[in-house]
Amino acid sequence: MDVKLSNDAVRLRALEPQDLDFLFEVENNTAIWEVSNTLVPYSRFVLKQYLEQAHLDIYSAKQLRLVICTAEDSKALGFVDLFDFDPKNKRVGVGIVVYEPDNRRQGYAREALSLLIPYCFDHLGLHQVFANIGAQNLASIQLFEALGFTKSGIKRDWHWTSAGFADELIYQKINE
Repeated sequence: MDVKLSNDAVRLRALEPQDLDFLFEVENNTAIWEVSNTLVPYSRFVLKQYLEQAHLDIYSAKQLRLVICTAEDSKALGFVDLFDFDPKNKRVGVGIVVYEPDNRRQGYAREALSLLIPYCFDHLGLHQVFANIGAQNLASIQLFEALGFTKSGIKRDWHWTSAGFADELIYQKINE
């Protein structure tokens, strides 16, 4: 089976040791902690250990992080994560971050997810992909809806944020 993880705009690739500095910067940026449910900073030591375990397949680790890169010059733009991989029930969660604000709303996230979804359905044989999105995150809601995800639920007052409690929306894409 051909697994296509690149197109004219972006490519998805496995984590490499040279991603340590970028990973450290992204994971320790407090501006995105509310989206990633991060509460404390990560040390370089812990992230280096994480990178050393990144070779484990999704069946062993139950998760997979891929780097979103420009197809043209391989510049790292962000990450796409598969998490809560459940092969028995044939589902996985997806999260995505395009790190630099100047790179957002340029179509990179859409292109990355457009590559990832067929990988999930065709290569991993999954029945569904889901995303948990903060109700205030309009850009992510628009992105996932544009890719055929539908809102299937609301978790009320799910997250404590700097503005108070916030709802979290569940979006699903079913492989019909």
